[in-house]
Amino acid sequence: MLKPAMRRYTQGFDCEGMMETQQRTGSLTLIVNGREYRVETPPERPLLWVLREDLRLTGTKYGCGEGECGACTVLVEGEAVRSCRVRAGALGGKRITTIEALAPVGGLHPVQHAFLHQQAFQCGYCTPGMVMAAAGLLQKTPHPTEQQVREGLKGNVCRCGTYPRIVAAAMDAAKGGRS
Repeated sequence: MLKPAMRRYTQGFDCEGMMETQQRTGSLTLIVNGREYRVETPPERPLLWVLREDLRLTGTKYGCGEGECGACTVLVEGEAVRSCRVRAGALGGKRITTIEALAPVGGLHPVQHAFLHQQAFQCGYCTPGMVMAAAGLLQKTPHPTEQQVREGLKGNVCRCGTYPRIVAAAMDAAKGGRS
């Protein structure tokens, strides 16, 4: 089940055969990590591929291509969305934030710091998506309950099973790192 933010950008979107078919190309202006980018791409193309292939922002990971695992989570206007399911053409003028720009220059975002402190990752593949989902949750709900954290991260898959530490990290970040 797609979250409301996802439904808004994915209406009528079908990922099947997306990479193989020829589609009309257009010029899109995207605001990514505070910078304006002009890209030539089909408007139906998933944001994930624009980020990774056109803009070379590879912190956003491909996991399932169906919006089910959360590895590709980015923030659009501060809300966590699955970039594999969001059409790039639906995002003109919207602020897109990837893991590369979450932290201040030379530092860590509170969620990143908490992930380190809680050792909330193992292989690290899901980490960018988990961090972005947690950051989006904390922007919307600065002082969540543990249940709200669990609900907010539902759908982000960690194949290593570090969920207890991930939840602890999000709770830690919400408390300002005072676990």
